[in-house]
Amino acid sequence: MDTQWKVTPADRMLALPKQFFANLVEKANVRIAEGHDVINLGQGNPDQPTPPHIVSKLQEAAANPLYHKYPPFSGYSFLKEAVTKRYKADYNVELDPQTEVAILFGGKTGLVEISQCLLNPGDVCLVPDPGYPDYWSGVALAGAEMFFMPLKEEHAFLPNLHAVDDETANKAKLMFMNYPNNPTGATADASFYEEVVAFARKHGIVAASDFAYGAIGYDNVRPVSFLQTPGAKEVGIEFYTLSKTYNMAGWRVGFALGNRDIISLINTIQDHYYCSLFGGIQEAAALALTGPQQCVLDLTARYEQRRDALFQELESIGWRAQKPSGSFFCWLPVPQGYTSESFADKLLQEANVVVAPGNGFGVHGEGYVRLGLLADEVRLREAVQRIGKLGLF
Repeated sequence: MDTQWKVTPADRMLALPKQFFANLVEKANVRIAEGHDVINLGQGNPDQPTPPHIVSKLQEAAANPLYHKYPPFSGYSFLKEAVTKRYKADYNVELDPQTEVAILFGGKTGLVEISQCLLNPGDVCLVPDPGYPDYWSGVALAGAEMFFMPLKEEHAFLPNLHAVDDETANKAKLMFMNYPNNPTGATADASFYEEVVAFARKHGIVAASDFAYGAIGYDNVRPVSFLQTPGAKEVGIEFYTLSKTYNMAGWRVGFALGNRDIISLINTIQDHYYCSLFGGIQEAAALALTGPQQCVLDLTARYEQRRDALFQELESIGWRAQKPSGSFFCWLPVPQGYTSESFADKLLQEANVVVAPGNGFGVHGEGYVRLGLLADEVRLREAVQRIGKLGLF
């Protein structure tokens, strides 16, 4: 036997960032295996089921022999038309379903693909810090470089575009933004997106809006879509997903919407990777988008009630933080004397509560932990009460 033979991964595999959440899950599973009652608030997996009318449509559509064949490479037109109707109804945004919509295997796929479509080795991508770690994955696979834009509380967790020097801005080809924001729970207003369009146009940058939590806004304020901004389609695209809006995370249905040249590139790269989604899922997804939307309103109301219950409890133990205005995440400062990771480890080991350490989202996430509103009010209150017994605040 030849003992010299071994698998040598490509350089791009070695350049990939470490999957931060895999380590978080492993730590939680160890505690659970030891018999502890763990309250896991560290992940972003919706805890409610998909609405029954959507599930029923999939069950019905699965029997259609048409869907047992390969679907069209770029997906069925009826699903593209459905998402354009949703955007028209919700945001008054006009989209051409044939040229301005790409169907994705979940939003995450598109967020990785766009870097591969646009970036060459050595190109620069502007990335929010803290931010969703899978932005980094796409940039790494493209062999490009990242310039991190700090999201600070004193600037409402919005990037300060004026702080990006001209040399970097002129080298940049792509910029990610994400509102409602993961992990901070912040939202952006129309004036911010107007600034983004002007900045992107001036420096020749593609603006990519991650609108995964677009349906989840609080206090009677609907989150703003980047595509509502005049000129947005000239300089960028938006990623939308059914994962959070309709509790369809496991269904893997997402969209890229906007600039037709970028949409064409995404469709082209996907032609080489995939043959679109199962047709039955596409039909059920179309119903989700065009059918009754009361389930979306009810879900947002549920998260808002959980948020308010959680913050009432946080106040009672002296843990003060800014309420999120969107998404289902809370961004909470760690007590003095702890790092994000040491504090998260303490909560797991001594309170059996899982939170995500902020440093997993970037350098500027240090000093915070992210907590998801993905348990019922009773469990959220119990989690805070357990933490309060540690006497840290």
